[in-house]
Amino acid sequence: VQPQERACKCYGDLGGAGESRDDGTIRRSRSALAMYNAFFGIQKAPFNLTPDPGFLYLTRQHREALAGLSYAILARKGFVVLTGAAGTGKTTLLTQIVRQLPVARVQYAVILNPTLSPAEFLEAALMDFGLTNIPSSKAQRIAEFQRFLWKGHRAGQISALIVDEAHKLSLDVLEEIRLLGNFETANEKLLQIALVGQCELDALLNSETMWQFKQRIARRMTIARLLAEEVGPYIQFRWAKAGGENAPFSAEAVSLISQVTRGIPRLINVTCDNALIDAYADESAMVEARHVLGVCRDLQL
Repeated sequence: VQPQERACKCYGDLGGAGESRDDGTIRRSRSALAMYNAFFGIQKAPFNLTPDPGFLYLTRQHREALAGLSYAILARKGFVVLTGAAGTGKTTLLTQIVRQLPVARVQYAVILNPTLSPAEFLEAALMDFGLTNIPSSKAQRIAEFQRFLWKGHRAGQISALIVDEAHKLSLDVLEEIRLLGNFETANEKLLQIALVGQCELDALLNSETMWQFKQRIARRMTIARLLAEEVGPYIQFRWAKAGGENAPFSAEAVSLISQVTRGIPRLINVTCDNALIDAYADESAMVEARHVLGVCRDLQL
């Protein structure tokens, strides 16, 4: 069997584990996955693309963003902004922040898809805060939201509205968000608002039309791509989290991964995952540069 044919068979076996097929095929797929894990000495997939905070690799900037966002919310600072290039781990970081916020002190809503009209955005926020029987008129919705925020404030709770993919917000929705930031007491903000998005959000907030909004931002943070010297430790960190010991990537493979992915964690994950499957199909216990090159051709990196 040629390596390419073995790889095709391997992809088919591993890829079918979650499909609704006959029981025999599913059992074979699960068996293939178990063999794959046993081959590399791991307990679970180390390079999934889901925002699992258990796999969050904290660079200095990630630590600063984690501390800064948490502080801004808990200290009732109002508006806080986090930006970074696509694939740098913003959503994973956001998931970690939500998990570590004290449940007894913080009630929060998370908007994951902000491509909404102003009315839809307000409705989505109210729904995610758990409000039911939402009024049809905007004035009544705002009044209901204000009552909700005051009730939480009197109970000693902090209300936080977290918006992911905020670079997709329209100017009209950003203005709606700015106005929501007007809920306040004489010395505290009733609603803490975190905007998390790609670098286009910086350009949007720096525009002349956003001058009023920009003045209200208490803290702005940025997450950058991994440095070349951080890529190897990043791969090893995720490998250890998956139950492995020494990540089976040659120095040449790591150097090539760093180069082709430009230090973007999401691309690193995709490249490593595919390179491991190619190495497994090739019956190689080590991912070599040739496996990475093959993945680069397939993914057109």
